[in-house]
Amino acid sequence: MTNQTATIDVQVHAYERNSSERPWSGVLTGPDEVTGDDMVAAMDAVGVDGALLVSPFSMYRYDASYAMEARAAHPGRFGLIKPFDPHSESVEEEIVNWASLPGVVGARIMLTAEPFEPDDSGVNRILSAGGKAGIPINIMCSGKLPLLGELARRNPETQIVVDHVGLLQPHEPPAPPDSFGDLANVVSLAAFDNVAIKISGACTLSHESFPYTDIWEPLNKVFEAFGFDRCMWGTDWTRAVNLLTYEQGVEAFRVTDQLSDSERSALMGETLTKIYKWSPNNG
Repeated sequence: MTNQTATIDVQVHAYERNSSERPWSGVLTGPDEVTGDDMVAAMDAVGVDGALLVSPFSMYRYDASYAMEARAAHPGRFGLIKPFDPHSESVEEEIVNWASLPGVVGARIMLTAEPFEPDDSGVNRILSAGGKAGIPINIMCSGKLPLLGELARRNPETQIVVDHVGLLQPHEPPAPPDSFGDLANVVSLAAFDNVAIKISGACTLSHESFPYTDIWEPLNKVFEAFGFDRCMWGTDWTRAVNLLTYEQGVEAFRVTDQLSDSERSALMGETLTKIYKWSPNNG
């Protein structure tokens, strides 16, 4: 396997059944359990070589212990990302320690979790620490894109990655009537050279059945603004489970005639490898 041919999903989740040993804080849309083994089996079935395993905030908050176990069981298949608490006084040290662990590729901020201002000290400390540690900071920011722009301006040395096309995505069908309604704010973020974007969960914004042809007109505007060297495909599995299958989330990007072979290769793996400095089988 080479970096040029690897297909890599920029965001998936794995979790174990709710238990007293590792209780859920909330609920993530999906089955009662999706183990690392289950996720790898789903990837193998459709030829996905690796994925970035994001510890699910809704279930585990800032505890990434299950994601770490799943990566340890499949060390060549998953890169690791976890959310960090902007209210933690030791968050800079936590970022440094996290970045030193095997398989770690990034950190995450949930801007949607509570009201934040551009000068929030905790958020900016996470961004600064990520830049110093050399890991991208992934940001869940739907509905808060102007705020993200201000944060990007304040932290030009930090690689920022926008989660899920920057848009609010459904957990159940149907997609919102104007699912790409905030697209202008998404496109405006391309002005910041340190901002890349996940084209993750995009199929859940479609009003059509597979292969979701109505997503391409708005997505092409994102591609034009950011360039394929800043765009990364992903499924956001298993959040998308009630809207499509894992196979459909992968194949929609393989069968479309909207992408050239080189654009598809960049979108579905090559750009991720460059931004996160990770590829499958390198641990």
